[in-house]
Amino acid sequence: MRSKTLPLAIALALASIAAQAQQAAQVLPRPPEPFAGRIAPDKAQSTPAWPKQVKAAEGAPNVVVVLLDDVGFAQSSTFGGVAETPALEALAQNGLSYNQFHVAALCSPTRAAILTGRNHHEAGFGNVAGASAGFPGYNSVWAKDTVSLAEVLRQNGYSTAAFGKWHNTPEWEITPVGPFDHWPTSLGFEFFYGFHGGADNQWEPRLFRNTTAIEPKATPQQGYHLTADMTDEATRWLRNVDAVYPDKPFFVWFAPGGTHWPHHVPKDWIDRYKGRFDKGWDALREEIFARQKAKGVVPANAVLTPRPPELPAWDSLPAEQRRLLAREAEVTAAYLAYTDYQVGRLLAEIRAQGKGDNTIVFYIVGDNGAEANTALLGRDLVSPDGTPATVAERVRRIEELGGPAFDNQVGSAWAWADNTPFQYGKGIPAYLGGTRNPLVVSWPKGIKDRGTVRSQFSHATDIAPTIYELAGIRFPQKVEGVDQVPLSGKSLGYSFDEPRATSRRSLQYFEIRGTRGIYKDGWWAGSRLVTQGANSALNQAPFGTRKWELYNLDEDFTQSRNLAEQNPGKLAELVAAFDKEAWANDVYPLAPDAGVGRPSLTAGRKLFTYRAGVGRIPSRNGPDVTRRAHSIRAGLDLSGQGGDGVIIADGGRWGGFSLFVKDGRLSYEANAHGHRSGYIVASERLPRGKVQVEFRFEPDGPVSSASAAPAAAGPGQPQPAVPGTGRLYVNGKQVGEGRISKIAYGSYDTLDIGADLGTPVSGEYKVPFSFSGSLDTVQVELL
Repeated sequence: MRSKTLPLAIALALASIAAQAQQAAQVLPRPPEPFAGRIAPDKAQSTPAWPKQVKAAEGAPNVVVVLLDDVGFAQSSTFGGVAETPALEALAQNGLSYNQFHVAALCSPTRAAILTGRNHHEAGFGNVAGASAGFPGYNSVWAKDTVSLAEVLRQNGYSTAAFGKWHNTPEWEITPVGPFDHWPTSLGFEFFYGFHGGADNQWEPRLFRNTTAIEPKATPQQGYHLTADMTDEATRWLRNVDAVYPDKPFFVWFAPGGTHWPHHVPKDWIDRYKGRFDKGWDALREEIFARQKAKGVVPANAVLTPRPPELPAWDSLPAEQRRLLAREAEVTAAYLAYTDYQVGRLLAEIRAQGKGDNTIVFYIVGDNGAEANTALLGRDLVSPDGTPATVAERVRRIEELGGPAFDNQVGSAWAWADNTPFQYGKGIPAYLGGTRNPLVVSWPKGIKDRGTVRSQFSHATDIAPTIYELAGIRFPQKVEGVDQVPLSGKSLGYSFDEPRATSRRSLQYFEIRGTRGIYKDGWWAGSRLVTQGANSALNQAPFGTRKWELYNLDEDFTQSRNLAEQNPGKLAELVAAFDKEAWANDVYPLAPDAGVGRPSLTAGRKLFTYRAGVGRIPSRNGPDVTRRAHSIRAGLDLSGQGGDGVIIADGGRWGGFSLFVKDGRLSYEANAHGHRSGYIVASERLPRGKVQVEFRFEPDGPVSSASAAPAAAGPGQPQPAVPGTGRLYVNGKQVGEGRISKIAYGSYDTLDIGADLGTPVSGEYKVPFSFSGSLDTVQVELL
């Protein structure tokens, strides 16, 4: 029977909150109260009164949501995996482990679902923010009628802060000057420290403090790593809150980059896992499955799904490939262990402040399953044309994997094993490998049944309603004058002290990029849309929609038996349910074309003018010079001492270009996929005084007109090469000429004037290599 009331332990924990709280607001912000004092002409006859400050109810719990990235169900030791996760383990021993918790199968959608309590399409995030489309369910514009969890908590007396990855801002709004309407600080977070986008360099990231771009505090050589840095920042913020408002509850959103690529982690952590993956994915998957059953996170009658035919047996691979793949897995495991260690540091700080007992922690182990949509051999070192280097070349540098020189990612077969016991992974919500991730909930003051497993079907949208219930907050019907879309999720509070309580969820749809899934009353139906062109060992089927499959999850925990042919009536029922949910949640049209008509800061522009001090402009929001003739002109004043340094740089270690002065000579370098693809040095030194310099690029042949907004290509995702000739000019005189085989943007880095921020485009200097002369304007013209 479905529970109608809150469990006794929870009710007692919230009794004092309910007794002391004012009637929760139906409207936010709360309307101003009438003046409670007295006003007379004479101040002696007047009585002052101050507006009441918004305060949370006494005893309201602190809230921490930890959200890891691209982690499979089986990666953590807590759920049977190899990577040691003692912080997660400690929470599980003192809290509850949910083994049927589900996410949206992709990054931005899951985050939107957690932070709004609505389905991801309702919030405008049917896809990642970088692949938005011009339909309500896909535009990546956080709708005002889906207020964030942080905003509701803030207006109910909480201090709020977000740390780490933020992937829910439209790409065209990620600039040094905003607009900031859809940044964390405009969505309820009073403080933000982290990065925008799906991924970032963990050694040399593009950081923001609130809305201000900043540079990392140290270098990789000095021991810097973003995950440790964001933990330090979160600790500092918590100490400030405790110093100023010791009794004010807080909400911390802690979203590290781990284990999304790039898999960057200190080498001493990697070496701890040497040899741990030499058995290969087939043997380890069997061992992990056995441990999962022993731990009770997988039922005893569960069946291990077989290896997909697209993936080879481990023992069939050449020894050199096995060596490379084993090291990739060691790096990934180390990254998860290192990330969990930093989570442990954060939670230790809360306990040290004496606030651990009344802090509820939601530790969500992945915003989707491990990413199996990659090449079999993963990716790291690439050739100048953007294709993977040979295995022999990669093995020669195997000890550097995870370090600053690499933008590396584990291969698809290991990712599949990381999702044990399920099929497939990230981005494929037709199967549980992409949608079922571990959730551990700990709240010492409120949860008494500890160290046990909960198997209620639950979803990312359930997190916000749970927090509202435990904090004694009535969800507002109107915020900032906008009527709110009702919550889609259901509070998990009913399950805390009732391990066998019936799930309050009987229906939940899933959809990402045309792949569909639907859960209804214990049954699951799914249909995978197979796309063309992806660099994936698991994506080899012809384009089109596969048939719907049907599974009885009440009897088949792992989706091992497709019952579509045996039960066509049930399948038809679920397909119809998906269609109904799709219409109700802005899911249609399926898989809309990304980017068509998308707002752009550069569309139609041919001339871009920049002045000294401009920087941290994402490459996509600057001129795309990769596939067309162009000119770069700059005015320099070399009247004083100096004159070396970067004039303009766009990109970084894995792709871009830089125009700079070194040893008094104008120089240009193009970088494609981490390789020098063009280098020109002037034949004579620059004269003193005011100087006009120019670089011109002419392609070898006619090139179709390109968009002015470049799309950064990660390693293994080559852009079309457009070779040509580059020429340098000083005061109109040609002083250099050379071949440019390719100009290609890499991941992460930005366009900067007068310096090269982030990683260096060129090996001829060390960043930032700030220009030491006087720089007037820099103009980039697309010809």
